[in-house]
Amino acid sequence: MPTPSASESAPVVVKISPVAHFAVLLLTIGLLSIVLAAPGWSALLLLIPVALSTMVFRYRTIADHDGVTARTLLRSETTRWDDIDGLRFGRGSWAVAHRRDGTEATLPAVTFSTLPLLTAASDGRVPNPYE
Repeated sequence: MPTPSASESAPVVVKISPVAHFAVLLLTIGLLSIVLAAPGWSALLLLIPVALSTMVFRYRTIADHDGVTARTLLRSETTRWDDIDGLRFGRGSWAVAHRRDGTEATLPAVTFSTLPLLTAASDGRVPNPYE
């Protein structure tokens, strides 16, 4: 019985740094000055940091031997490596997977510097730009 390789047994998870919650905390402190100065409807402004913190916690890309899963705030989308034609970096800093059927999927938190992680997880199907 063959032993699974490291990339088959342990998926690679690329996510937003938890330090981003610190920026959300600073925004919350700033919004509190507005909420305390004008109570009432302005308390709804505190929903913004809650949403941002949820995004920091939820957004991630999970790559394993079979494919890649892009997880956003409300959904997850899995694409097999064989269905991906290539990766590109557009206006945003996150990678975009171009599929063979012409559609695209954003890979949250995948930057140029994290591409070697995808190379390892995909067994070389994603080229390592540093080699």
